[in-house]
Amino acid sequence: MNFEDLTINLLKAMAHPVRYKIIKFLYKGPKCVCKLNEEFEFSQANLSQHLRILKDAGILKNEKIGLETHYSLYNEDIKDIVLNIEKYITELLEDAKK
Repeated sequence: MNFEDLTINLLKAMAHPVRYKIIKFLYKGPKCVCKLNEEFEFSQANLSQHLRILKDAGILKNEKIGLETHYSLYNEDIKDIVLNIEKYITELLEDAKK
């Protein structure tokens, strides 16, 4: 995969509403899959698929702690990407009001 393909995969992964919410949920730090299941009322299979897509795109990483799997943002840059997009959208909405 080239640079452009990787960029497109990352943006596509972030664009899904469920995955966007998962990213935001992980802002405060790693969470066990059990906590993700509590927060997002999806089947285990559905949630696992979303987590895999985010991990494959380089957005999340996971760590086994005992019997539990904990997910976290790959690094703080992911949070910055989302915050910059939200800032841009806020500015667009403000400009549209003018």
